[in-house]
Amino acid sequence: MFEIIFLGTSASAPSINRNLSAQVISHNEFRFLLDCGEGTQRQILQAGLGFRRLNRILITHHHLDHLLGIGGLISTFMRWETIDELEIMAAPTALERIHTLIYGVVLGKNNPPMELRLTEIKPGVIFDHAEFHVSAFSVTHRGPDCLGFIFEEKAKRPFLVEKAEKLNIPPGPWRKELVLGKSVQLADGRVINPDDVLGEEKPGIKVVFSGDVGDVDCLRGFITDADLFVCEATYLDEEADIAAQFGHLTARQAAELAANENVKKLVLTHISRRYREKDVQDEARRYFSNCYIARDFDVYKIKREDDE
Repeated sequence: MFEIIFLGTSASAPSINRNLSAQVISHNEFRFLLDCGEGTQRQILQAGLGFRRLNRILITHHHLDHLLGIGGLISTFMRWETIDELEIMAAPTALERIHTLIYGVVLGKNNPPMELRLTEIKPGVIFDHAEFHVSAFSVTHRGPDCLGFIFEEKAKRPFLVEKAEKLNIPPGPWRKELVLGKSVQLADGRVINPDDVLGEEKPGIKVVFSGDVGDVDCLRGFITDADLFVCEATYLDEEADIAAQFGHLTARQAAELAANENVKKLVLTHISRRYREKDVQDEARRYFSNCYIARDFDVYKIKREDDE
C-alpha cells in the first residue's frame, strides 16, 4: 500500500489555500518527500507528519517553486530537528541549484547537521527494495533534466489461507517462509512447497507522478495501467495555447491521457490561482470520471482490494 499526503498543490506561486509543490509518499517504514517548494517544512508540521524517517527527497526539476523549500528544511534541521541522514536525489541541473542553495546560502562555513548526500539520478530505477521500487523517467517541460517518478510494488503471489488450513500449516514462521517462496519442513516431517499455498502472481500497486510536463506523448507507456496517476493541470482547455507555450498541461489533456492509458484514478495538482477548483474538476471529469483535484493536506491510500 502507498499513502500520499499532499503538502502543496499550487502552480508557480502559493495562494491562500495552496502551498507550493510537495507531497510525501509512504510505503510501510519508508517515506519520500517528492519536491519541496518554499514553506514545505511548515506544511510538514501542520500535517502532523514530523521529520522522523523523512530522509529521502526526490526533485522533479530545477525550477525554484519545486526546490526552494530545501533551504528552510536544512536550516530547521540545523537548529532543533535532527535526523541521522538525508539523501536528495535529482537530475544534474536541479542538483547544481540545490548544492548552491545548501552550501552557498544556508550552511555557509557550517557542516551539514546530518550525513547529507546529493545524488545525481537519471531515468531508470533509482531506489530498489524487496517490496517495491522507484523509477525516474524523462518528461518534457521548460529546460533540461525534467523527471517524473513511478512508485511500484513488485509482483507477488497471494498466500491462500484456505489451502494452508487444509494442509494444517500452523501460523508462524512456516507461513512467512512460504510467502517468501521458500519450501518448509513442518514439525511432523512433511515438506510444503510454495506452489501448495500461493496463488497466481498479481502485479503490485503502481503510482505515477508526472511532475511539471507539457507534452502528453512523453507520459504514454509510463502511466499505463497505473492505480493512481498524479498529474499537473495548470490550465484549462480554453488556454491550451498558453499551456503549450509554458510547458504545462490542461485538465482536459490530463484526463484524456488517463482514459487512453487505462489509469484507474487521476488526481490533478499544480492548480493555477486563475481558475476555480470546480471548473478544473468539471473539465477533467467530462473526459475521465474518476478524477479528483488535490488540496493541501489531502491523503490518498492506494491498495489492492485483497490487501490486509
